[in-house]
Amino acid sequence: MTYYRSTIVDVGPEAVEMARAGVIILFGEPLPEALAEVSVVHRPSKTLEGHAVRAGDLVRIGDSEVEIVSVGELATKNLDELGHVVLYINQADQKLLPGAVNARGTLPDVEAGQIIEFRTPS
Repeated sequence: MTYYRSTIVDVGPEAVEMARAGVIILFGEPLPEALAEVSVVHRPSKTLEGHAVRAGDLVRIGDSEVEIVSVGELATKNLDELGHVVLYINQADQKLLPGAVNARGTLPDVEAGQIIEFRTPS
């Protein structure tokens, strides 16, 4: 079941390289100017509506998905209120930050127009 859906509207010039290195900073509109260079800006069409982001859930970007391994204590709140979460992909040594999600898998390059989904595995 998809519990959050959004469309990428802009990708900061440094965000593509960061994503290739396993760090994706998602931010909904309006975007703080200080984060424009490094963020993947998106526009939600389906919000959390009380659903929490949980380990074992999936994040899909475009045609690929990663499995969430751990969720920081502020990740659900930040995603719900700001469209903001930092995805660390295949970064097993990364300390779990309060607004972050650690995941494993492979994602394509991020591009404007791609759909982002958070969903349960069933």
